[in-house]
Amino acid sequence: MPNNGKLIRDIRAGLGRQVLEGYGADMEVPAVPPVAHRVAMYDMDRTITRAGTYSGFLMHVARRRQLWRLMLLPLVGLAGIAYSLRLIDRAQLKAINLRLLVGKRFSRAEIAPLAESYADKVVARGLHPAALEQIAADRAAGYRLLLATASFHLYVDAIARRLGMDDVLATRLDEADGEDHIHARLSGDNCYGEAKFARITGWLADNAITREDAHIRAYSDHVSDQPMLRFADEAVATTPSRKLRRLAPKMGWQVVDWRRPK
Repeated sequence: MPNNGKLIRDIRAGLGRQVLEGYGADMEVPAVPPVAHRVAMYDMDRTITRAGTYSGFLMHVARRRQLWRLMLLPLVGLAGIAYSLRLIDRAQLKAINLRLLVGKRFSRAEIAPLAESYADKVVARGLHPAALEQIAADRAAGYRLLLATASFHLYVDAIARRLGMDDVLATRLDEADGEDHIHARLSGDNCYGEAKFARITGWLADNAITREDAHIRAYSDHVSDQPMLRFADEAVATTPSRKLRRLAPKMGWQVVDWRRPK
């Protein structure tokens, strides 16, 4: 499995020649009309990363903070069964697992170093090199980079900083007692599917970006991101799930496999 450290350093340094060649080799690049704004929207889990990050983060924290919580893994499994039986929804599942493996209430100051070390781990070994190349190509072409993910801000922000993302939309947790105390429950909707798209449209409005004045690229591996992909001028199904792989040709969306070595 390749180490992404050098590629990340190259991206930060703006070394674009290799990156732009990779972009041209893997994707069709239509001409972009003159517009006031260019935005490239990226899903994170299994789009930029090789695998989902949520479970990995919970295990990373439990092993380094309270090892005894691993004894609760059977309950995590039961919660997964309840979700598969549609007894609970995705947001409830995430909150239950967070409560089991991290805690009902915890300090941001305590978790922040673990979020940073987990981000280091993900960036070092858990990213698609082709995704990093595409991010660099979009940056070089003048696109504002937006990471939109259902994963928690709690650790996504650390990953986004390492990727050089300009803005982040992620699932928020309740901080009812103040900024340093976080509860294992969601604040607002899980940033997934239609809820993610609602966050995107709100972000555009907050940044005074109108649809007619923007050229938008969108990248995702999952069919739940249909609203975001339909909204884009250039939609790319990246290493897509089975449903998205079937849908993409019907919609005229590009399909790329970022697992494939160059």
